[in-house]
Amino acid sequence: MRAPESALPIALENVSVVAGGNAILDGVSLAFAAGPPTILIGPNGAGKTTLLRLAMGLIAPSRGRLTWDGRANIAPERYAIVFQRPVMLRRSTAGNIQYALAAAGMPRASRDARCAELLALVGLTSLAGRPARRLSGGEQQRLALARALAKDPSVLFLDEPTASLDPAATKAIEDVVRAVAARGIKIVMSTHDLGEARRLAGDVVLLHRGRVVESTPAAEFFAGPRTPEGRKFIAGELLV
Repeated sequence: MRAPESALPIALENVSVVAGGNAILDGVSLAFAAGPPTILIGPNGAGKTTLLRLAMGLIAPSRGRLTWDGRANIAPERYAIVFQRPVMLRRSTAGNIQYALAAAGMPRASRDARCAELLALVGLTSLAGRPARRLSGGEQQRLALARALAKDPSVLFLDEPTASLDPAATKAIEDVVRAVAARGIKIVMSTHDLGEARRLAGDVVLLHRGRVVESTPAAEFFAGPRTPEGRKFIAGELLV
């Protein structure tokens, strides 16, 4: 896996996303820069998934300005996203990765070696021949990560990749996230799990009602949130 070129920062300037007359994101100003993982936290409906889709370039802002490394309107090609419930192709585990490598334009002669590398990275080498739809939920999520990495991304967006997984499967996903981040790939990930945020985050973004409540280094946030919403959230109280 080659070191990715920079496609950062991703900068949002007073960005709103409106759907059906409702503001899903409301006046968000934020930047994602190179470095350790950025973890998005907040209650359901806070706007985390919409923010990921926006930063990926899948949706356009209703208002405001969004740029990638200073460029507007054209998202970099080497971005990838994994959704909470990825769809498995009717192929083997390795076949799913091979398909992703072909779609990414990798020469056929290089695909087998790259596929083996990705299988090893996500811990699925022994399951290479198993039909992907027969994998467990955690194994499917790791396969989805491998498919996303087939694109050789510089930024990887993850939408609650450990939701509904047991502790062992969660640890396996977190291990992959750490390994990917160590290779210089920027991770922007949403989670409901404060423990996971503590374990993975370099910096934390707390969203509530479509607004950024706090954006700060993780150590500072968990040592003492600056806002009432932040203090309530880490205390386990409901944000409504």
